[in-house]
Amino acid sequence: QVQLVESGGGSVQTGGSLKLSCSASRMPFSNGAMGWFRRAPGYGREVVAVINWNDGTTKYGDFVKGRFTISRDTAKTTVHLQMNGLTPEDTARYYCAVDKDRNLGIPPDYFDQGVQVTVSS
Repeated sequence: QVQLVESGGGSVQTGGSLKLSCSASRMPFSNGAMGWFRRAPGYGREVVAVINWNDGTTKYGDFVKGRFTISRDTAKTTVHLQMNGLTPEDTARYYCAVDKDRNLGIPPDYFDQGVQVTVSS
């Protein structure tokens, strides 16, 4: 089992920034990935950002358009997501996930209860 502890989230105005962090009790996959997906009411799941645990390569959703940056701290089994230039379209619940696949399975192997991000205009 893998426990995930996520922090960050909250409410900001358009153009604002937020930082999400997520710590895992362990990385169970030798070549796994860690990152976030999101869900908004009326919308399907969107992969936001994922980082490969071994080599640090990253993958972002097309909607990110350079606004977000994911990073990892391997010593702490922690990932961070710096989100800048937020818009109301980014309002959603953001879930931290760990998966053997950097595309994040449906559902991911492990994920938490998520944090709410709300962006007001």
